[in-house]
Amino acid sequence: MNPTEWFTEEHSGAGSAFSLKIKRKLHEEQSPFQYHEIYETETFGNLMVLDGCTMVSTRDNFLYHEMISHPALFTHPDPKKVWIIGGGDCGTLREVLKHKSVEEAVQIDIDERVTRLAEIYFPELCESNNDPRADLKFIDGIKWIKDAAPNSVDIIIVDSTDPVGPAKGLFNEEFYRGCFACLSENGLLVQQSESPLLHLDLLKAMRDAMQAAGFAALQTLYFPQCIYPSGWWSATIASKANLNGFREQDSANKPFDTLYYNVDIHKGALAQPEFVKKVFG
Repeated sequence: MNPTEWFTEEHSGAGSAFSLKIKRKLHEEQSPFQYHEIYETETFGNLMVLDGCTMVSTRDNFLYHEMISHPALFTHPDPKKVWIIGGGDCGTLREVLKHKSVEEAVQIDIDERVTRLAEIYFPELCESNNDPRADLKFIDGIKWIKDAAPNSVDIIIVDSTDPVGPAKGLFNEEFYRGCFACLSENGLLVQQSESPLLHLDLLKAMRDAMQAAGFAALQTLYFPQCIYPSGWWSATIASKANLNGFREQDSANKPFDTLYYNVDIHKGALAQPEFVKKVFG
């Protein structure tokens, strides 16, 4: 097989790689922040790659977008204001705005080109961009958090790339302290937290930094994501109060469609593997 017919992301340090057979390259460009590539694949639809790393595919993006949004939104008692740090492909924004209680959803991504390319090659992810409750900002999310007024948001979703480059500053105690300060009384922070199989040290360090920043309770949820390293991913929720408020009945009666998320998935995703329990303590 001609290797040029495949896109391959090598997973540094893990001794593994992930490949998709491609039909053609649709686009490439260098923005001020990242190198963008868009491919048409044989079986996964379109594929967005940033700095050589797979970001989103047509076929499986629902797994990530649903799990980084709905568990938190169904855990908060009454989410009205949501900020998405990153999330330029707009899939998380679409899921957030399925919740009728949400009055305002602000997406803050430093690289506008991610959104403009998503509008072209992933239009289904951008179908809520013109919702009157949506506000797209193309600025530095770290500065946005630093400048935010106290008690001004209910949920912060950090839908970021890996902790390198533009996203590096989103994975430390200083950033989490800023989030804690601007969250409301029952506020929740949820962040993609990498692969528990390959990045457990990072996941543990994130949780420790969230606790050091003042968050009272943490939950890590696990879900499949086949285009990401190991195919197994996670998101971590941090709460200013507690995490006992899962609105199970509201989730069971959700008035919108999902492809992966439901009540049983929500509860099952919270099960902690033994090797993870030993590290978390």
